[in-house]
Amino acid sequence: MFTGSLVAIVTPFKNGKLDEKAFADLIEWQIENGTNGIVPCGTTGESATLTHEEHHRVVKLAVEVSNGRVPVIAGTGSNSTAEAISLTRHAKEDGADGALLITPYYNKPTQEGLYRHYKAVAEAVDLPQVLYNIPGRTGVNMLPATVARLCGLQNIVGIKEGSGSVQQASDIVQTCGERMTVLSGDDALTLPMMAVGAKGVITVTANIVPDEMSELVNAFLAGRVEQSRAVHFKLSPVFAALFYETNPIPVKEALGLMGKINPELRLPLCPMGSDTKAQLTRVLKDAGLI
Repeated sequence: MFTGSLVAIVTPFKNGKLDEKAFADLIEWQIENGTNGIVPCGTTGESATLTHEEHHRVVKLAVEVSNGRVPVIAGTGSNSTAEAISLTRHAKEDGADGALLITPYYNKPTQEGLYRHYKAVAEAVDLPQVLYNIPGRTGVNMLPATVARLCGLQNIVGIKEGSGSVQQASDIVQTCGERMTVLSGDDALTLPMMAVGAKGVITVTANIVPDEMSELVNAFLAGRVEQSRAVHFKLSPVFAALFYETNPIPVKEALGLMGKINPELRLPLCPMGSDTKAQLTRVLKDAGLI
């Protein structure tokens, strides 16, 4: 259902508040440059420090600006199942095309707990749902066997697989087949994961190079593997640079250097250190982005 290059879009702030104009401008720029979907209120969108009111506004604005041109998949995950259900309901009311649900973090549920969590959300809200596995952030790895159980539920249509394991992505593709769309959760592993059957990526890098991330993914899907590989190698330094520090610190700094947003963050995230900022600046200059 959701394929291609889908941007995990940043949430721009100005003087502590959502910068609605900058956010709308970013979405327009993304769509103009071939991005296949907008994913607001994820990790890159600093969902952890958005109020519920801000969360709803960001999703609603993304839907309004996109205006049906590309799907909007709203981040609605939580480590509270009741809260995840509430956020997912609001996303549906706001017109989102789908929801992205991170595995519950900090409380470290068992595999059975993960299954029951996602089953509860899927049964409570009639909206296409994409699982999100990123154990480096959450402390729990959702195993392929658990994903296989979940892919039988009607509303669960995909997974953003961010474990860092191509083998794990391969196991999910092999087990679930066409019942589950696998999307890379690691930009640098997009090409290898597509080689084993993933259908795209939910990407940080598209925030600054939407055209090239779209080219990388869509060239591979069209069978132009050499073209996709060439873009992968070209972007490799950018992939690395955007994770010099915790995401989304570097990507917001990059967008600031490009003149797209005010690179304001919310505590406990803070601006890049001078050394890593200098390294990021060199990579962006080498890439012709600034």
